[in-house]
Amino acid sequence: MLTAIELGIGALALVTIFVLLLVQTLQRYLPIDGWPWTGELARFCLVWLTFVVAGVLVTRDSHISIEMIDGIDSPVMRRIVRVVSCVIVAAIGVGLSAEAWALIDDQAILKSPAMGMPMSWLYGISLIGFVSTTLRAAVAAVDYGLNGVPAPQYDDLEVAAE
Repeated sequence: MLTAIELGIGALALVTIFVLLLVQTLQRYLPIDGWPWTGELARFCLVWLTFVVAGVLVTRDSHISIEMIDGIDSPVMRRIVRVVSCVIVAAIGVGLSAEAWALIDDQAILKSPAMGMPMSWLYGISLIGFVSTTLRAAVAAVDYGLNGVPAPQYDDLEVAAE
């Protein structure tokens, strides 16, 4: 359920970015006054897209990783590296969540220049992604610690073997 919500927000942000950039492009060539808020909202959507889907990437094991570790023959070493990396991601997520919460509190009176949107909204949606990333990384660390690391599954395994 949480994954579907995060992916839905991410998809909405991506479509919004596409539409707003298309509108900006059309504004350059049409004899109408431009809307300055389109670029600002597109930038905000990029931030939201980036942070909201970060937790999904951790759960699906699609975040940045060192694939050389998966090639090590020792399952104990793979397990240790995965658990430590997930703990580090969770710790960073805690720090980012705390900072986002502080920004929501401190920046509540500020508004964006073109749209007049409260800046706390920008940080509020980002906070959702940071908390999700933190929780999912912590769950993954426990899972890897208890159950081990699953064997790597690559779509291009035949290409890697050649």
